[in-house]
Amino acid sequence: MGRLTTHVLDTAQGRPGQGIIIDVYRLSGTQRDHLASVTTNDDGRCDAPLLEGEAFTVGEYELVFHAGDYLRRQQQEASEPRFLNVIPLRFGVADESQHYHVPLLLSPYGYTTYRGS
Repeated sequence: MGRLTTHVLDTAQGRPGQGIIIDVYRLSGTQRDHLASVTTNDDGRCDAPLLEGEAFTVGEYELVFHAGDYLRRQQQEASEPRFLNVIPLRFGVADESQHYHVPLLLSPYGYTTYRGS
């Protein structure tokens, strides 16, 4: 059974990104359907897959990480507006039977992502 998961690592502080709100969307042309909102736990992960089973289908998705609130709580990068605030990650799912793990590695002035396992 396929599923979508994520986690956030604060690479500037070398610890999990706790309490980051993530919105999950399915994209279809210009349409953007909100599917879920979750918050990362103490380990920077979500307590359950973001999507799985029949809810996880072939298509395009977007994860929106509300990183600015987290960085503000950590007192990293004090200028306003923040360099990073809301981070959208768009990606495609070609095989809904696979596990798509899409993590965010975060610092106040940069981020990266990849398809993990």
